[in-house]
Amino acid sequence: MVIMTKKLKEFDVVFNDPAKSYSSGDKVAGKIILEVLELTQVSAMRVIGIGCAKVEYPKGKQRCKEEVDYLRYEDTLRLDDHPTEEDGSVILIPGKRYEYMFGFELPQQGQLVSSYKGKFGSVQYYVKAFLDRPGQPSQESMKNFEVVEPIDVNTPELMSPAAGTKGKKVTCMFISDGQVSVNAKIDRRGYCEGEEICIDANFENTCSRIVVPKAAIVAKHIYQANGRSKVQRQKLCSVRGNHIISGTCEAWRGKTIRVPKIKPSILDCNIIRVEYALMVYVHIPGSDKLILELPLVIGTIPYNGFSSRNNSLCSQESSSTASNSWASMPSAPPSYSDISNDYRMESPTLPLLDDYDGCDSPLFMMAPRFEFPPPAYKEVDEECNGNVS
Repeated sequence: MVIMTKKLKEFDVVFNDPAKSYSSGDKVAGKIILEVLELTQVSAMRVIGIGCAKVEYPKGKQRCKEEVDYLRYEDTLRLDDHPTEEDGSVILIPGKRYEYMFGFELPQQGQLVSSYKGKFGSVQYYVKAFLDRPGQPSQESMKNFEVVEPIDVNTPELMSPAAGTKGKKVTCMFISDGQVSVNAKIDRRGYCEGEEICIDANFENTCSRIVVPKAAIVAKHIYQANGRSKVQRQKLCSVRGNHIISGTCEAWRGKTIRVPKIKPSILDCNIIRVEYALMVYVHIPGSDKLILELPLVIGTIPYNGFSSRNNSLCSQESSSTASNSWASMPSAPPSYSDISNDYRMESPTLPLLDDYDGCDSPLFMMAPRFEFPPPAYKEVDEECNGNVS
């Protein structure tokens, strides 16, 4: 038996403020608009509000799935000033537009997470309406809405600086070839999109290779399901410094990188986390990169600037302290034009390894001729599986 469904002219969910981003405690309000093409009996108009985090990804022959609910609201709507039948149903006539009003409050702060859509999971909020008619299957209409949970970057925790130091010994054919080291500091951990991160860093190169210092903002998406975790890394933007030749160092004082347009951090969801970090790293030809990560939290309430003078003084103080600790070394590498023939190394007896980023730098500091000025270099952004260029 085939049931013929009566067609509707319009059946839509409309929010009072369609462009609004909601947060904890806000009221979500709107209307269900219904217009029929023929005389129609409606037994009920039901509406639900749902907020749900879902994760799903393949693991071998099985699929890992997990789901967490953050919002569940249900109600049966009625038409104001419209007569009803004895069984509670209503008769709708064509040529007239009917509006069912709805509204509900979101849970208080700490019970929701921001909307998110990733490769292996999502956090979605939506309102769905169900039109019930006698002898007919229910028809549905759904509309998503955005939730952004506030993160204030002016809290003491996010206003505190982040710093770190890391070093790496370099070898060539199992023979020690010196080391590369980096220490870096940023004035605070919390930032919003569009803000600039000021980096103070010192790089030292005592190996025989020409290395390149770089910095990047990276995102780490962590999906958890069935007791397993899947991690996706993504490089969002990057900057680079000058090449550092053997036996020299380079200092960054307030080198900036702008936070691109990205979603805020998600730290309170049980199955999805979105973490950010400032990665200060050194490209070493023929060897793994030296990587130092400083944690970042991307918020929604921007830095208010009240402590800008204090931050500036702290930055100057840290710069002075850092420069004193590196007093025995040059403050910056010499320009290529200052390098004389006496600094050139004899050709290595071992062949060069073809393992560097495009035209970044050769494996050894073998410089039969330098070009003036140094060539321009292009940073290649990769959506990671853990690799960084």
